[in-house]
Amino acid sequence: MAGNNERGHHENFIVDDPTAALANVRHEFGEHGGVNMSIEASITFTVMESENLPRMFTGELGPDSNFFIYGRHFNPTVLNLSRLMAALEGTEAAYCTSSGMSAISSVILQLCSSGDHVVASRTLYGGTHALFMHFLPKKCNITTSFVDIRDLDIVDEAIVEGRTKVLFFESISNPTLMVSNIPELCRIEHDKGVIVVVDNTFAPMVMSPARLGADVVVHNVSKYISGGADVIAGAICGPASLINSMMDIRQGALMLLGPTMNAKIAFELSERLPHLGLRMKEHCNRALVFATRMNNLGLKVIHPGLETHPDHPLLKSLANNKEYGYGGILCVDMETKERANSLMNVLQNCTQFGLMAVSLGYYETLMSCSGNSTSSEMNNKEKELAGISPGLVRMSIGYYGTLEQKWNQFEKSLSRMQHIK
Repeated sequence: MAGNNERGHHENFIVDDPTAALANVRHEFGEHGGVNMSIEASITFTVMESENLPRMFTGELGPDSNFFIYGRHFNPTVLNLSRLMAALEGTEAAYCTSSGMSAISSVILQLCSSGDHVVASRTLYGGTHALFMHFLPKKCNITTSFVDIRDLDIVDEAIVEGRTKVLFFESISNPTLMVSNIPELCRIEHDKGVIVVVDNTFAPMVMSPARLGADVVVHNVSKYISGGADVIAGAICGPASLINSMMDIRQGALMLLGPTMNAKIAFELSERLPHLGLRMKEHCNRALVFATRMNNLGLKVIHPGLETHPDHPLLKSLANNKEYGYGGILCVDMETKERANSLMNVLQNCTQFGLMAVSLGYYETLMSCSGNSTSSEMNNKEKELAGISPGLVRMSIGYYGTLEQKWNQFEKSLSRMQHIK
């Protein structure tokens, strides 16, 4: 029912390559045979036979048989995008939401109740960290233990029997670019009956957590999947039983909290997913080239595609397809906030290498000093434990202009900063 991962023709197997999996999803034609699907803008739907209405509210009749109730429940256009997201991540089903944070919070509130416990990576996006650290314990009596998920023994020890319901982490961490050992983490948690939820925002196409054993995958669709820095959206990919329970009219977090995606947004995103693979290849290729050259210049650069990165062998073993590379983000550690700001000022205002802006996945390179922006919800001790230095500059490498043109702009910026060796 809920964005099921339907296949066209006679192909009913899970495809490992996300690009091939997307191409196998049933093509939705427009109302009059248009090559693009139609937008269902209605928020309410006509019931042709009165006896069907109560059957729809009990769940006996639903979207799988073309029965729709109301836009906050299921919408046909959003459902079609959700099928694409399920194919992308290799899950049974998916449903899309109004933001990435609404996807995360809705999943946690569906899986956890008052008194329950979560184990989470201590290196997370600042908003996610704030959700687990402050909002959930205060408002919902759901507590979280933050751990170094590279230490599998510590992860195992953090599980509280009977209380821990979820392990939450990012496939590639924001902003430190630590790679999670998804198969081993899933093995530990599944042995204890804990559900594994992975945020794959940094690595669509590059990694597929569900194909590696994760139960649920969440996305901030606003980033790479959108690619235009003009849409706020999220997605939840997982078992059909979970997605359907989240839309239950009495107990569903999506239905009752209402983080509803607009059908027009769903249509736009469905038009962008077919070229996500092409975009990711270029993001990732340029990120690796730039990281390699920066490293050769003596800069302190972090990128999991570099052989000097401690998680390079792990990502190499877990990556879907080497053509997608090792991620489109790199970090340059300038050590102090002042030096980080100086670098970004020159890169933006003198050579036009990129833009000082949060977010990622845009066609232009976006730069931010993480400790003072996207991780500012964390205190200094928490940032230190997460490995976020005061001068860490996160760069989401774009594909605008030519590679050599952009590299020349970077080199010119370095020459303007006499104090950078």
